[in-house]
Amino acid sequence: MMSFCNSPIQRLLRFSVLFAFGSALAGSGVFAQTGSPLTPSEARTARAFEAAKKLGAPELYAFLKPMPKGADLHMHLSGAVYAETFIAEAVKQGLCVDPKALALAPSATGKDAPCGPGNLPASSALKDQKLYDALIDAFSMRSFVPSSGISGHDQFFSTFDHFRGLNSSHAGEWLDEVVRRAAVQNEQYLEVMQTPTFTHAATLGYNLGWPEGAEKTVTPQQLAKLRTDLLSGGVRDEVSVDSKELADAESARRAMEGCEGAQPNPVQIQGMEHDPCTIQTHWLYQVLRGFPPQQVFAQTLLGFEVASADPDVVGINFVMPEDGRVSMQDYHLQMQMLDYLHSVYPKVRLSLHAGEIAPGMVTPDGLRFHIREAIDLGHAERIGHGMDVLYEDHPSALLKEMADKHVMVEINLTSNDVILGLTRTDHPLAAYRAAHVPVALSTDDEGVSRIDLTHEYVKGAEEQGLTYVDLKQMARTSLEHAFLAGESLWAAPDSFTRRKAACAASITSISNPTSACAVLLKSSERAAEQWELERRFALFEASIH
Repeated sequence: MMSFCNSPIQRLLRFSVLFAFGSALAGSGVFAQTGSPLTPSEARTARAFEAAKKLGAPELYAFLKPMPKGADLHMHLSGAVYAETFIAEAVKQGLCVDPKALALAPSATGKDAPCGPGNLPASSALKDQKLYDALIDAFSMRSFVPSSGISGHDQFFSTFDHFRGLNSSHAGEWLDEVVRRAAVQNEQYLEVMQTPTFTHAATLGYNLGWPEGAEKTVTPQQLAKLRTDLLSGGVRDEVSVDSKELADAESARRAMEGCEGAQPNPVQIQGMEHDPCTIQTHWLYQVLRGFPPQQVFAQTLLGFEVASADPDVVGINFVMPEDGRVSMQDYHLQMQMLDYLHSVYPKVRLSLHAGEIAPGMVTPDGLRFHIREAIDLGHAERIGHGMDVLYEDHPSALLKEMADKHVMVEINLTSNDVILGLTRTDHPLAAYRAAHVPVALSTDDEGVSRIDLTHEYVKGAEEQGLTYVDLKQMARTSLEHAFLAGESLWAAPDSFTRRKAACAASITSISNPTSACAVLLKSSERAAEQWELERRFALFEASIH
């Protein structure tokens, strides 16, 4: 029998203690996490960060808001919009409100009336503060207090049903809100999860059915036949529909921000200009994992087809509660689907929700394999949440594999807190960092949670002990692992000490790239965004006195 003191978990804990000691040195302004000395501007900024942290969360928020943050790689569009916007949208769309269910519903005419027995025009919420507040609370985590039979998990996922009656044709307005909020926080790039139309694909899937005897495991040959049948049935017919739906949202957002005009309106943050038009957005195609396999495979195939045809759709993700009955029952089956489709569409990239479960939510066996299968079978380059990593089989080996393969984890601190009840020392962030697994902070559903990315930076500092240098590393990591085209600015993966030779010249707030560097930046979206992040860091750190 292995003694506990030599177990993988205990070795991880010992490593975490050593790592925490090293992080403390970094926080003191001596060394960055990479082991290289801090520059004078970094040391000055790190000291100012620690001073703000001692004064409390509001002071730290004010300090961190203008800090460059790179990318938010894990956000669902419908969950990123604040409830107040949805209420205003419901009024514009002439929807009705069920005051008992606190849910939106269409009217018979598309205008405020008639709304049906017991229902009210959505516009009535603008005249009734009590109803207005109740809708905000139903659409979000505001005012939520766990009670018997109603957990944070239940409240969080139920919010989407309350505003599901909205017409997603207004997605451009939602995207505009999200982008403007990102600009105010000095973000550069967003990967936004969205589920475009898939009605035809789902119908085809149900008409074709699922292979007999493939309820728990399915072969590549069975999936190949099903793919052929779906393509013959016209599953590609929705590719152009979906691309147009997403392109229309982006075009509407840019029109609202005046991006095509001569003078877009920049946002001023402590003397620095941030124009929402400079924020680049791409889409991740959301597949709904909580349905029968014939629908999931058909929608996933459509997603791979869209991502293959549309450069603005940069990857695939699976969504819906991971602890749901179908999600748990079919998890392995769904990873087999991805394994097969990856062999057919190897250029389509995957970021997968995996490990968004915790002890007690599912059986112990349910905690043993989700992250590993997402990587080994699902070919995930990034993992969303990854909360059960230390409960998986052979966690030390899994963490080492993730570090060796540079599989990044999208860390959603508030979401993990309110949905899973995991925060502070119950959160595996320290274990990931100790094992050198790349990590970056993200928001998940900032509208539902009533937060923003700066809030997550504050939470990381206060609850996870992250230093300024740690947060800077995470911002860099976000762009290193974004599904952007082109090579990295950095000479080695996830090592932010040396840029490639063409761009080795120092970067200041007023720098322009050298001619050799400009060639690299022109050829690589990723390198261009990374170079801009370094320029923004130089500008931010120069502003700290």
